[in-house]
Amino acid sequence: MPQLRPIRSLLPSRSAGLSDAETGHVTPRRAPEPTPAEETVVNSAVYRDGKKIATPATLSEALGSLPDASSMAWIGMYRPNDAQLYAAAAQFDLHELAVEDAIVAHQRPKLERYGETLFVVLRAARYCDETERVEFGELHIFCGPTFVLTVRHSESPDLSAVRRRMEGNPDLLKLGPEAVLYAILDAVVDGYAPVVSGLQNDIDEIETEVFSGEPGVSRRIYELTREVIEFQRATRPLLGMLRGLSAGFEKYNTDEELQRYLRDVTDHATVVVERADGFRQLLGNILTVNATLVSQEQNEEMRNLTQASYAQNEEIKKVSAWAAILFAPTLIGTVYGMNFDHMPELHWVGGYPFALSLMMLTCAGLYTIFKRRGWL
Repeated sequence: MPQLRPIRSLLPSRSAGLSDAETGHVTPRRAPEPTPAEETVVNSAVYRDGKKIATPATLSEALGSLPDASSMAWIGMYRPNDAQLYAAAAQFDLHELAVEDAIVAHQRPKLERYGETLFVVLRAARYCDETERVEFGELHIFCGPTFVLTVRHSESPDLSAVRRRMEGNPDLLKLGPEAVLYAILDAVVDGYAPVVSGLQNDIDEIETEVFSGEPGVSRRIYELTREVIEFQRATRPLLGMLRGLSAGFEKYNTDEELQRYLRDVTDHATVVVERADGFRQLLGNILTVNATLVSQEQNEEMRNLTQASYAQNEEIKKVSAWAAILFAPTLIGTVYGMNFDHMPELHWVGGYPFALSLMMLTCAGLYTIFKRRGWL
C-alpha cells in the first residue's frame, strides 16, 4: 500500500518571522497546532451484534474498543480539513488515493475497492421549496471489515436518521459495515423522490407558462434543464455502482438479506434515473414548442405590421392621387396667370373657357388613370 503523507507535510514548510525593531532580530512565528480530527466527528459508536456497546471519544479509542472481529465502529465526520482527514486515514489505514478524492471533493458518484476497504462517493440531493432549486451534497464512505467512516461535505444527507433506523433494527445492523453502506445508499436514493416530485411540479408550471405566453419562460426552461442535467450526473452513475456491488455478492459472501436490500435500492435508483431522463427529454420538447410559439407570435406581429404598412401605403396613394389631380389645374392657372404681352391666347375671346376646359379634362384624365390603377 502506498505510504500515506504525514500530517506534518500539510503544515507550512518554513516558518515566517517577525522583526524586532529594537534588537533587529527575527522572532520566528509558531506554526499553528493542527486541529484534532475529533473536532469534526459528529457521531461515534461501536456496535456488537447490532447493539451499541460504546461511544468512544477519539478515533483510536473507537478502534481500540472493538471487542472482536464481529463488532464494528461507525464514525461520522463533518467537513474535516486536510490534516484532520489524513489523521483519520492514519487511524483506519485508508488508501492515499481514496483520501485525496475525499479531500478534493466534487467527485462523481463512484465505487472503488482498495484491498478490504470500499470507497464510495455519493451525491445527495434536496429540493428547496422556497427557491424552487435543487441543492446537491457530497458524501464519502469508507467501508472496512470492522468500521464505517462517513465524511460529509454538506448538510445533506442526514445520516443521523439512518443511524437511528439501523439502531432500531439490530438484526440488520449486526450484518456489519455492508449493512450500514446499503442503508446509506437507500437513504440517499429515497432522498431523490422529493426532488423528482419538485422537478415534476416545476415542469408542469413551465408548460402552463409556455402556453400562456409568459415572456421569461425561456430562461426558466434553461435553468431547470441545467438542474436536471446535474441531477442526472448525481443519479446515473448509481446504477453502475450498484451493479458492481451485486457482482461481488458471491466473491465476498454477501448475506442474502443484504442482497435483497441492495436489489430494492437498485429498483428505486432505476426509477429515479428513468424519470430524470424523461425530464430532460420533456424539457427539450417544451423548449422546441416554446420556440415554435414564439416564432408564430413573431410572424403574427410581422403580419400585423405588414397589414398596417399596406393600409398606410393605400392612404398615401390616395393622398398622392388627389394631390396630382389638384396640381394640374393649379399648373394651368399658373401658366395663364403670367403677365406677358406676347402670349398665345392671351387676347383670345375663348381663352378662358379653353383654360377651364383644359383643367377639367386634365383632372378627369388623371382621375380615370388613378381609378383604374386602384389608387382611388
